[in-house]
Amino acid sequence: MWLGIYYLWGINALTVGLMGWDKLVARRRRRRVPERWLLRLSLLGGSPGTLLSRWIFRHKRRKQPFVRWLWAIAAAQAALLLLAAEYL
Repeated sequence: MWLGIYYLWGINALTVGLMGWDKLVARRRRRRVPERWLLRLSLLGGSPGTLLSRWIFRHKRRKQPFVRWLWAIAAAQAALLLLAAEYL
């Protein structure tokens, strides 16, 4: 159980860090972190970190395809969490 908690903390910290880095390099017009990598990290459990980062850094707020995918991932993870809590 602790391994899962450490994993989630780590993946969310990584996601927050990458979102912050992407915001920084976006301002400097340098090479960006691909959206597909941010969505993959969200899919692997980093969606809370991605959602928090959007609010903290005010980043990726107008990118509607990204936002739709992110909310779909977060909703699916929430549904899976509720199912796991119900049946485990």
